[in-house]
Amino acid sequence: MKTLLLRYDRVRHLVPEALRFAAVGGVGAAVYIGVFNLLLLGLGAEPLTSTVLSAIVAVTVSYVGNRIWTFQHRGSQGVAREYVLFSFFSAVSLAIPVICVGIGHYVLGLTGPLADNIAANVVGLGLGSLFRFLSFRTWVFPAGSKQPAAARGS
Repeated sequence: MKTLLLRYDRVRHLVPEALRFAAVGGVGAAVYIGVFNLLLLGLGAEPLTSTVLSAIVAVTVSYVGNRIWTFQHRGSQGVAREYVLFSFFSAVSLAIPVICVGIGHYVLGLTGPLADNIAANVVGLGLGSLFRFLSFRTWVFPAGSKQPAAARGS
């Protein structure tokens, strides 16, 4: 029990950050769905155009939310650098649910809508979110960055 408590003490500071990250992710998902449907249904845009534009808007909203709220206590190495890395890791994380569905469906033989949904939307999105959180903490908003976020006026 003492070992478990010592381990928790080492990661306790991640809990509020992870909760803020999840909240920003929820807002980003809502923005994506809203913009997609506005473009597709409201403005009659093509499906691929709606997908790309809504993804760009959602990634931008998520970047801003993570910069000013989730990782506000971490320094900054510049908005342009952060935004490019944030977009890159967000795009890479899209492959994770695809890989999970592929493994579940074609390797493990777990076919059917329920199995595909669990692979994509439980396992895949969970692993993708974990990948984004760790990537953003490590490379986009690293500890000990050159300039504190407060000093650059955000």
